[in-house]
Amino acid sequence: MNSIPTMTKNLLIVNFLAFVATWVFEMRGINLTSLLGLHFFLAKDFHIYQFISYMFLHGSFSHIFFNMFALWMFGTVIERVWGPKKFLFYYISCGIGAGLIQEVAQYGTYVAEGLETYEYVRIGTTQMATADYLNLWTTIGASGAVYAILLAFGMIFPNERLFIIPFPFPIKAKWLVIGYIALEAFSLFSPTPDGVAHMAHLGGMLFGFIMIRYWKKHPGSSARFGRSKGQEFFDNMKRRFDERKQTSYRQQPEQHQETPPKPKRENQEEIDAILDKIRKSGYDSLTKEEKKKLFDQSKGN
Repeated sequence: MNSIPTMTKNLLIVNFLAFVATWVFEMRGINLTSLLGLHFFLAKDFHIYQFISYMFLHGSFSHIFFNMFALWMFGTVIERVWGPKKFLFYYISCGIGAGLIQEVAQYGTYVAEGLETYEYVRIGTTQMATADYLNLWTTIGASGAVYAILLAFGMIFPNERLFIIPFPFPIKAKWLVIGYIALEAFSLFSPTPDGVAHMAHLGGMLFGFIMIRYWKKHPGSSARFGRSKGQEFFDNMKRRFDERKQTSYRQQPEQHQETPPKPKRENQEEIDAILDKIRKSGYDSLTKEEKKKLFDQSKGN
């Protein structure tokens, strides 16, 4: 657990504690799923806080195991790339987005089946009030947020090869993401309902895609989340360049401690500008000429 980044570790712990609490409270006659699960917004037990609380509840051991395994596997990497604040913001936001999409899907069912016109509905041989029936539309689980983490991994490391059981060969991350999207879409239109909130899964990925695209086009918008490890690396790189420059000036004989020649000063200013550009927009934003200058400078030092 010590090698797991702070925020990913905390999310794993909170989800596990919530799962245990659900089991303990159920033995005492208290249904946490009914209290904290995300109800349909027209149901009597719906509360706005459920858009967050539902993410930390799971219905079975297999449900929480696979979600937490994926969170550990991919969240560890994404948090190290983005930093804890940005990672947590993305996770919670995509979880809320998944809940919103699920609510929209449920409202579509509500309208399509004309439930607003019925006082009672029949389920098999059981008849119940429509209000009670709507209250059964409850969503729980971290799957929407976890699917968004999977999407982020696929977008940041599209060509990373992964071994996924039961396939005996590695699969690139981008194809894995596309495969999951296709599987969720196929399951969504399956004639046999499986009780899984497929729209929430796709909704989490949709919100994740929008956020990542926005951050890519507006790199400065995520500055408030703090510096990532990548930004720290390039900041340290710039600092080392500055320290080497100052050291070289101090080591020169007294009679030669004059203003450096103009070409050298201009070259250092170009290097500083390139490093600033990396810190703000990432290494991929550099042109071929800028990458070559940076490489030549580091090689010369």
